[in-house]
Amino acid sequence: MRRSIRYLSQGRVIEVADFDPATTLLDHLRLARRRTGTKEGCNEGDCGACTVALGRLVDGHLVYEPVTACIRLLGTIDGCELVTVEDLAEGGRLHPIQQAMVDLHGSQCGFCTPGIVMSLFTLYATPGPVDRAAVLDRLSGNLCRCTGYRPIVDAALAACAARPGDRPDDLFAMTAAETRLALAALDDGEEVFVGDEDTFFAAPRRFDTLDRILAACPDATLVAGATDVGLWITKAGRILPKIVHVGRLDGLDRIEESDADVTLGAAVSLEDAGRVLGRLDPDIAHLFRRIAGAQVRASGTIGGNIANGSPIGDTPPLLIALGAEIELVRAGRLRRMALEDFFLGYGRQDRARDEILTRITVPKPGPTHAVRAFKIAKRHDQDISAVLGALRLTLDGSEITEARIAFGGMAATPKRASGAEAALVGASLADPTTWRRALEALRSDFTPLSDLRASAEYRTEAAVGLLGKALVEIAGTPTTRTRIAGSREEASHGRAR
Repeated sequence: MRRSIRYLSQGRVIEVADFDPATTLLDHLRLARRRTGTKEGCNEGDCGACTVALGRLVDGHLVYEPVTACIRLLGTIDGCELVTVEDLAEGGRLHPIQQAMVDLHGSQCGFCTPGIVMSLFTLYATPGPVDRAAVLDRLSGNLCRCTGYRPIVDAALAACAARPGDRPDDLFAMTAAETRLALAALDDGEEVFVGDEDTFFAAPRRFDTLDRILAACPDATLVAGATDVGLWITKAGRILPKIVHVGRLDGLDRIEESDADVTLGAAVSLEDAGRVLGRLDPDIAHLFRRIAGAQVRASGTIGGNIANGSPIGDTPPLLIALGAEIELVRAGRLRRMALEDFFLGYGRQDRARDEILTRITVPKPGPTHAVRAFKIAKRHDQDISAVLGALRLTLDGSEITEARIAFGGMAATPKRASGAEAALVGASLADPTTWRRALEALRSDFTPLSDLRASAEYRTEAAVGLLGKALVEIAGTPTTRTRIAGSREEASHGRAR
């Protein structure tokens, strides 16, 4: 086992052999390395002031992604290239994104500017055309109280439009070959264990090593992207002396696709999962784009969004509606179950302490299926859902022969609307009067709670409205406009904002 973590910074390898397992990347940068350009704002991954870029190899290509350093754990960047705002200028010459921000007055007080620049750097570093929708999507995880975003968006469009052939033209592009070689050298296949039996950060590569760690330390905390666990540290003040990072386990980041389904390793990022699943339906693509901001989607994982058991997690209702199954592994023994059976009650899942979620298999909708997914939140971007509804109908002409309807935010767990499902079987899309029983049944399927996000009454009415909206859309009623932001096709291309 390697007794340190290693990452690349400004072309050289940084090795850290002694750190508290709960150290965040932000604290490491500001306190240990004195890289104070990375700011501490909300300390919960919402404002984007602490955004940095992580470079990694994906199928041999160098990819830069934005992450929020305040909730990303230091140990999880092992094997990556770390880029901060101090790294962008070359010989006193500003990076094109920085220069455009100066020229077009994209900064006023300046506190949020480093994080915004780093988010836009990752956009600049991605080959291909950049339009306004792409800029807005990349900025959805960055808050600015001064400029109103117009000059920031103008700066991003101007800098990206000036790239030759829609490809990055900066120091990082010129040294990409050397960076790829350096990152490949860092990927030594070694397992990582920093600390001792009482306080440690572990990043195993093999499942048998994970089994041994969990058998010896059943109180260890499992993390992947740490977008949830990071808040335990920064907001709840929890002391986590034993942390096991599952993101380096062999195969856990794999995506497999067949004609019938898509199988995602539990450590696949929400960004990558959305890219694949979004091809199945425009609503799925739009829903994934509304999960937090780009920084959180790059760190957070599809397995983590399920395994934390939140009743308002964005992906479980969608995956349940699609008929997803999961795999759990414990000491080499494999167990499969329908995703809906995983959630037992608030904060309780059908998972043993030393059992790990490894894979999620999602059936692809077929030609007889109609899919819809809707998220209700106080803000369009970067917000927790108050209600999230998803459904998959099986159709024989205009007759509904099967219905799978799932909601989040309506109960202690993501849950199917069994009464509404049963009432829809045999209903006709051509006859709205046959939908009424299902709409009324939905009111009895859930007993939601009231909280800061929504009242129980609002949640019930919203759920009924979403089901009615889905039926109207699937029926194809030509005179009824159901989306003020545009069509489903526009949503799938990021223009519904």
